[in-house]
Amino acid sequence: MSTIDNIYKKEYKEVVELWEASVRATHHFLKEEDIEHFKPLILNTYLDAVELKCIRNNRKIVGFLGVAGQTLEMLFIHPDSRGKGIGKTLLNYSIDKLKVTKVDVNEQNEQAVGFYKHCGFEVIKRSELDSSGKPYPTLHMELKK
Repeated sequence: MSTIDNIYKKEYKEVVELWEASVRATHHFLKEEDIEHFKPLILNTYLDAVELKCIRNNRKIVGFLGVAGQTLEMLFIHPDSRGKGIGKTLLNYSIDKLKVTKVDVNEQNEQAVGFYKHCGFEVIKRSELDSSGKPYPTLHMELKK
């Protein structure tokens, strides 16, 4: 069983590195300039705006989540650690302990859409643009009651 742990500000750089590795492995639709655009925002703004939790392997963060209100804002797993139940463990923790009921997913990230559907979420709305106004359609998903 994986232990859910807190993330500290001094670890933000490691978190952003994991985010980038995960995005490069799963978000093939993103342009390089988009990744470069989001990196400083995540480091300097987004991480402070959410409650952060992680799973570690040998003290290294292998997956993390960020929650604001009842919305899962971030869930990223290192590519080397995918398929090992880390995402499911973090998601279940966010639902059980942090009362998550909503998540927004890039429509083009089909693996993530499938993962959330498999875990009991359903699409309730679709937006043509992502939250920063970029042309990446977003699915707004909610946990089925």
